[in-house]
Amino acid sequence: MHKTTHSEEKRQNGEKLYLCTLCEKSCSSRSALCQHMNIHTGKYRCTECGKCCHSGSDLAIHRRTHSGERPFECTDCGRRFTQASSLAVHSRIHSGEKPHKCQMCDKAFSLPKRLNQHMHVHTGAKLYQCYVCDRSFRKSGNLNRHVRLHTGTKPYKCSLCTKSFRESSNLRRHKLRVHSTGRLYQCHHCGARFKTSGDLQCHVNIHGVAGSYSCRHCSHGFGRLDQLRRHLLKSHNEGNWFRCNICPKKFSDNGILRRHLLRHEDVKPYVCSDCPMCFCTAYQLKAHQPVHSEFKQFCCGLCGRNFKYKTCIARHQKICSVN
Repeated sequence: MHKTTHSEEKRQNGEKLYLCTLCEKSCSSRSALCQHMNIHTGKYRCTECGKCCHSGSDLAIHRRTHSGERPFECTDCGRRFTQASSLAVHSRIHSGEKPHKCQMCDKAFSLPKRLNQHMHVHTGAKLYQCYVCDRSFRKSGNLNRHVRLHTGTKPYKCSLCTKSFRESSNLRRHKLRVHSTGRLYQCHHCGARFKTSGDLQCHVNIHGVAGSYSCRHCSHGFGRLDQLRRHLLKSHNEGNWFRCNICPKKFSDNGILRRHLLRHEDVKPYVCSDCPMCFCTAYQLKAHQPVHSEFKQFCCGLCGRNFKYKTCIARHQKICSVN
């Protein structure tokens, strides 16, 4: 009969035996420690942004965030992914498989980590705090994206032109809209085709389709939950307003109130990477950035005209749909 050693007992109890001498991180196995040491040695370092990965395969996957490459395609809807594991998780959307259920509400998730992230909604925990403006986030990735608004860094570079972006999703949209001729997304109302799902969603509003969130008091429908909450407050006086303690203004969302308070303090932590201008909120910075670009990201599906700003295409589509 096999006799369990002391180290095996520790491993069975979840204890981590292998200690890194450089950062004192503990690993559960020798192979995990060797993989961790690659970060210190810089063996698998990205030449684009300097990030160190555990292995060559991790580095190959990471590089796709810069190149925009998505080799794994869903056969049901055509969406593409950087990893086979991401495609496998996405496929559960079509099959309806969500084995990880929340015990506090009726939501279910395809991955345990998605469930763990969701639990922060119930606990209110925001563990990741910005060192510039003290905003807190539930996910480290959201914090990293937010910090780039303060620093102005754009690590994602287009391989086909000189443009660079703060987020990999913006790089993907740029490649689709500027460098691609394919239009994969089709409107099921009129047959018009678009390069991105965002352009399609913007176009669908022309047809007056009700959103996913419907008001129980009237016939209005909305595409986002926050829009429904704002409607309930303004039209039916349902819910609680968030009031400013300095001026008479009130808001439907606590996050909007926090951004409003920055104006009273004259704090402008969001810096434009193309000029010296600074802004109170990330929304103001984002609205300002098209000034420095000739790129017109919003396309009318009826006449093909392009616009820089969402407000401009919204006004245009009202006229275009009538004509």
